[in-house]
Amino acid sequence: MTSTMIYITTNSQEEALEIARTLVDERLAACANVLPSITSVYHWEGDVQEDREVAIILKTRSELVGRLTDRVKEYHSYSCPCIVAIPITGGNPDFLSWIAEETEEQ
Repeated sequence: MTSTMIYITTNSQEEALEIARTLVDERLAACANVLPSITSVYHWEGDVQEDREVAIILKTRSELVGRLTDRVKEYHSYSCPCIVAIPITGGNPDFLSWIAEETEEQ
């Protein structure tokens, strides 16, 4: 069983916490870290934008990435939200086992 980190940006702390709580409650993620007040600089609709955002880092099983992505899109306010999966290739085996246990269906 492989684990994955998911990186998401949102427009507010409230939105980030709602998404994080939903995903952990539904066992699509074992854990969510909400990182407030990041500055994002990006191209959007032909212009360079600079905005304050909130980042979420989630830990989950790789096979849940599709379902998790679909669920985030249901809650997210952006028309094209940043949702990227980063494979976890190593780390504390006990922690990786915990991710697997916490994302199993009950």
